[in-house]
Amino acid sequence: MLFGHNSNVAVGSDTVHVQTEDRGANHAFIDTTVHWKGRVLHRRTNNYQDLLPLDAERESTVKARVDEQHRAVIEEIRSGALQLSFPATPQARVPAVAKLATEVPEGVAPALNLKVLKIELVNAKTWLFGKRATLQLMVRDSAGNPVSGAETKARIEGALSPAEFTAVSGDDGYATSEFEMPKLSGPEVALAIEATRNGAKGVLRFQLRVKPRI
Repeated sequence: MLFGHNSNVAVGSDTVHVQTEDRGANHAFIDTTVHWKGRVLHRRTNNYQDLLPLDAERESTVKARVDEQHRAVIEEIRSGALQLSFPATPQARVPAVAKLATEVPEGVAPALNLKVLKIELVNAKTWLFGKRATLQLMVRDSAGNPVSGAETKARIEGALSPAEFTAVSGDDGYATSEFEMPKLSGPEVALAIEATRNGAKGVLRFQLRVKPRI
């Protein structure tokens, strides 16, 4: 069984995402990353080779270490013991955006390079823990700028009971969607993600491989 946590932590006017994962007995280390606007600001790893081979009791110890490492990183961020360096965000486009907004007729949303949205699944390799799915999404416009207020929808194609899971991107273009994986009805399964904003749309799709039951 793999263990993990995902948390958002406020740092001044910014929000960072802290993710801690158990990489499994084949790798035997606990990995914590701090993300901001799709960038990794800090990474911390600790191995648990001393607990191999795992049994029920040692798995409980791994879980405790995952919990403690995640908690420690969050506390260090909040206390300032862990100093995060935030890359400068380009500001050159801001005056042009503000001017465009004043020239748009009432009731019509400005384009803001939103004809095509780009979606990135930041944690593409680690989005699924057992039956728990956590999608860390970054939404950008065609110029690569973060898009706030974009509605994201995720669905599992091939699920026994179809359902959509929604989230809205923040000022940094970042959206997080968490849900329990639905039961699957067939071998053809895919994760489909869609983002929309002011008539613009982006689609991301991953084919999923289902492990055969033994």
